[in-house]
Amino acid sequence: MGHDHEHGVRDAAVTHRRPLTIVLAISSVILVAEVVGGLLSGSLALLADAGHMLADVAGLSLALVAATLSLRPATAERTWGYRRAEVVAAAAQAGLLLAVGIAILVEGVRRLVEPPELETGVMFWFALVALLGNAVSVLVMSRIQSGNLNTRAASLEVITDALGALAVVIASLLIARFGWLRADAVISIAIALLIVPRTLRLLRESVDVLLEATPRGVDLEDVRAHLLGVAHVLEVHDLHATQVATDLPVLTAHVVVEDNCFHDGHLPQLLDEMQTCLADHFDVEHSTFQFEPPGHGTHEHAVHA
Repeated sequence: MGHDHEHGVRDAAVTHRRPLTIVLAISSVILVAEVVGGLLSGSLALLADAGHMLADVAGLSLALVAATLSLRPATAERTWGYRRAEVVAAAAQAGLLLAVGIAILVEGVRRLVEPPELETGVMFWFALVALLGNAVSVLVMSRIQSGNLNTRAASLEVITDALGALAVVIASLLIARFGWLRADAVISIAIALLIVPRTLRLLRESVDVLLEATPRGVDLEDVRAHLLGVAHVLEVHDLHATQVATDLPVLTAHVVVEDNCFHDGHLPQLLDEMQTCLADHFDVEHSTFQFEPPGHGTHEHAVHA
């Protein structure tokens, strides 16, 4: 089961690299176009979206590197290989996006007070090009059927890019039609408010993995109850669950079993039952159990419950 799981992870990483490469190329072109358009038109909204694109290009580059590193085999020095690279990449992307979002918010508020004159025609056409390019990127990323934090971060980026470009198109039309110069600042602030909450959520999830928090969807008390329901199991302690990467939860536990299990050859069957229980009920395929006879706990340090 573990071998099949690892093979599936490697296949996923290979599959993810192609769409990430395509989206990175598209995003790089859009970045250059938006910088040029923003400078020519004087639009903060277009430059704000370009700033977002700059963070995205860096983030997508990290995502592509992480997807490649995840294919490297485990070694004696790195027993899980580079599987956690995708979490580090997601955290770095979130940090970049957060900084960009705050900068846009501050400048947007300033321009609400003193809105500058803008070249709406230039602003509109460059934003439209960006919108079309981002729409293609969204389509490419949608073909990834399931993803980890790394690909989820990339998908989030291209979706917010598309929404940001659409907002700039709308702002240019409002300015051209009604002369409402503050629309540029309002849309910029809206882009920032779109970026920041999602970024904070992604950052929190990444930090949870790095701090080895219990994986979401794994209730340790429920796990304990299931394990105690297995025949011959008397007690479960030192129960821990963490994540090496988004799709790789790991669980360990000390299991007290009846004395006769150590003499009648029942332990291998018991191990199979417990690991099957975790895989079926909690989707945890990497588990390690230490079997103990009653009374063994008195020899251990009382550190964990």
